Amino acid sequence: MASYRALVMDVIRRADILLEVVDARFPDETRNNYVEEQIIRADKPFIIVLNKCDLVSKEKLEKTKSRFSKFVPAVFVSGKDRFGTTILRHKILEVVEASTIMDRDILVGCLGYPNTGKSSVINGVSGKHKAGTSSISGHTKGVQHVNAGSRIKFIDTPGVIPSNEFDEIMQGLLGIKDATHLKDTVGVAMKIIEVMCSENKAELESFYKVDIGDLDVYESLEAIGKRNNFLKKKGEIDETRTAIRIINDWQKGQFVV
Repeated sequence: MASYRALVMDVIRRADILLEVVDARFPDETRNNYVEEQIIRADKPFIIVLNKCDLVSKEKLEKTKSRFSKFVPAVFVSGKDRFGTTILRHKILEVVEASTIMDRDILVGCLGYPNTGKSSVINGVSGKHKAGTSSISGHTKGVQHVNAGSRIKFIDTPGVIPSNEFDEIMQGLLGIKDATHLKDTVGVAMKIIEVMCSENKAELESFYKVDIGDLDVYESLEAIGKRNNFLKKKGEIDETRTAIRIINDWQKGQFVV
C-alpha cells in the first residue's frame, strides 16, 4: 500500500495536470476517492477520461459525462479507436492555459486502476504507438515518459491503484485478471451475462446467436454453451469452457453495454 501511495504522490507532485483514466463501462467503480482527494489537496487541475467509450452506448456516455462534468472536466475517448483524443488534447491545453503554465512543456500525469487503458489514451493523444499496451492489466511495468508533441509530455504509470480493492467478479469484468487467473470463472461469466441482459440484451443474443428471452442468468450461460457446442461426454453443458469463452469475449471488447 505504501509504495503505490508514494508513486501516486510523486506523479501528482511532478505533474502540471492529472488525467484519471476510468473505464466508461464502470465509471463510478473505477474512480478513486483517495487519488482525487490528493490531487485536490495538491491544488492541481485534473480531467476524468472516460476510456473504452466504444464499448458503451452513446446515451449512457452522455449521462455519465454530464454527471461528472458538474464537478470536474470530463472527456470520453476510445484509446483503441483514437476517438476523442484530439478533444482530450485540446482540453489539456485549455485547462493548463487557464493555469498560466506557458513557458515550458506541460507534464501530464496519467493515473488509474489496472487495465483502464492509460497507455492507449496516451498513444491516442500522441498519434503514435509510444506506450506499450495490452488487453490484460500489468503491461506497463514502470513509469514511462512519453513526448506527445505540442508541449505535452505524459508521465505514464503502471496500474498504481491496488487491484485488490476489487473482488474477483470485478477483477474479471475490468480485465485485471484473465480467465486463467480467475477461480470462479462461472460466477464472473454469469455477472457478464447479467450486465449485458440489463444494458444490452440484444447485443448478447446477436453475438452468440441465441434467444435468451426470459431465461435466467445460468440458463442463458447454458444456452450459449449449447449454441457453441461446448458439451461434455454425456451431453451436459461444459459450463467452465462456456464461461471462459464469455470472459475472453468480454475482455477483448466484443460487447457494447
